[in-house]
Amino acid sequence: MPFYEMLDADGSIRDCYAQVQRWVDDTGIAGLNRRLEEAEAIFRRIGITFAVYGEGGDPERLIPFDLLPRIFTAAEWRTLDKGIKQRAQALNAFLHDVYHRGEIIRAGIMPGEIVYRNSAYKPEMANFTPPGRVYSHIVGIDIVRTGPRSFEVLEDNCRTPSGVSYMLENREIMTRMFPELFAQGLVAPVDDYPDQLLATLKEVAPPACKGDPVVVVLTPGSLNSAYYEHSFLADLMGVELVEPVDLFVDEGRVWMKTTFGPKVVDVIYRRIDDEYIDPLAFRPDSLLGVPGLFHAYRSGGVTLCSAPGAGIADDKAVYTYVPDMIRFYLNETPILSNIETWQCAKPDDCAYVLDNLSELVVKEVHGSGGYGMLIGPKSTKEQIDAYAARIRAAPDEFIAQPTLDLSTVPTLGPSNVVGRHADFRPFCLVGKQIRLAPGGLTRVALTEGSLVVNSSQGGGVKDSWVLQE
Repeated sequence: MPFYEMLDADGSIRDCYAQVQRWVDDTGIAGLNRRLEEAEAIFRRIGITFAVYGEGGDPERLIPFDLLPRIFTAAEWRTLDKGIKQRAQALNAFLHDVYHRGEIIRAGIMPGEIVYRNSAYKPEMANFTPPGRVYSHIVGIDIVRTGPRSFEVLEDNCRTPSGVSYMLENREIMTRMFPELFAQGLVAPVDDYPDQLLATLKEVAPPACKGDPVVVVLTPGSLNSAYYEHSFLADLMGVELVEPVDLFVDEGRVWMKTTFGPKVVDVIYRRIDDEYIDPLAFRPDSLLGVPGLFHAYRSGGVTLCSAPGAGIADDKAVYTYVPDMIRFYLNETPILSNIETWQCAKPDDCAYVLDNLSELVVKEVHGSGGYGMLIGPKSTKEQIDAYAARIRAAPDEFIAQPTLDLSTVPTLGPSNVVGRHADFRPFCLVGKQIRLAPGGLTRVALTEGSLVVNSSQGGGVKDSWVLQE
C-alpha cells in the first residue's frame, strides 16, 4: 500500500493533519463540498482558467481545485529547501559549463551527444555568460514522495515552469474561505513570492542598466494556455505585461512603446519559447519575435529570464546526470535523489526496458504535460507492442522509470475523504541569492489509482502548507 500522508503507520492521524481532521469533522463532507462549489465559482469569476489546446467547444476550463491541503512539517521542509536549492545551483553551473568548456563532458561523466546533439541546446549561446552566471532564474523541481522520509525528484523544469499562480491563488482562496485555519499562524506564508520574483529579476540586470531596473513580463498573447499566469504575475509585481509588438530594439537596447514615448527595458521575464523570441537569431518565420533582441541580450543591453538554451538542463536524458552534477560542480552529496532511470539510448538499458515494458513507465525524452507516456501496468498488450516498436525505431528518444508507489494525499470526495496520488512543484528563484517560497504547487490525480497528475490530463490542484516551527 502507498504511504498515505494523513496517517501514521498505526492508522492514527499524523500530528500535522490534526487541525485539518478537526475541520473536516466540524464542517462535514457535505459542508466542505458546498464550500468547494463556492471556491470554484470564485476561480471562474476572477478568470483562473487553463486553456487546453485541441479541445472542441470552450477551450478554457477550470483546473479542478481540492479543498484539503497537502501538508509538510517544518522538518520535512528543511530537507526539501536544502535539496531544491542545491539542485537549482548545480543545474545553473551545468548550463554555464556546457556553453563554455564542457568540463563535465571532458571528465567523461556525461556523453557529449546528449547535450550537443539536443535541439534544446542553443549553439548561439556558446561562450556567452549571462549576468550573475544565471541561466535558469525560475527552476521548477517536480518531486514525488514514496514514504514517510522519502522524497525523490521526478524531473526538472528550467525554462518557464508554470503553475505558480495556482500556488498563490489556492492560498488566497483557502485564506478567504477558512480564516480560522490560518488564525494561529501555523502555516508559513507564500504571498511574498511576487516580491521575491521581482527582486530576483532586478538582481540580474544587464551591464547597460544604470538605475533601478525596468522589468517586463513578455507573453505571446491571450491565446497562450498560461496567459492568466503571465498577467497575474505582472500585476502582482507591478510591472508591464507586454507582447512582442510592444517592444523594439534600437542601438543595442530594448525599448517598450508607451503613451509617453519609448521606455528602455532592462530585464525581460519571457514566457515565449526560444525558437520564437527573435527571427534574426532563431526561426525567421516567427511572428512572435522581436528582431534584434538576441543581439541586444548578448551585447549586455538586456537580460532574458530564463536564458535561451536553458532547456537543455531539463531534458529527461540530462536529468539522469543531475546527481553527478551536484558532486562535480558543488562537491556535495545530493540531498534529493533521482528516481531510478533507464536510458534507452544505452543498449543494455534498452534491452531491459523492452523486456519489462509491462512494469515500467516510459517517457519521451523531450515530452511534457503527461503526453506520450506509457504506463505499463495500465496498458494493453497492443499498446505495449506499439510503444515497443517506437522505442526500437528511435531508442535515444525514450527513458524509462519504475512504476512508483507514490504517496497519496487526503482529497475531498462526494461522501468521504479519499487518498489520491500527487506530486509537488516548488518554484526556486535564482539571482544573486537563491530564494524558495515555503510551499509550491501540489498536483493531484483525481481519478482513483491514476498516477498522471498533469492538468492537461485531468489532474487537479490543492494548497500546499509548510508548518512553521
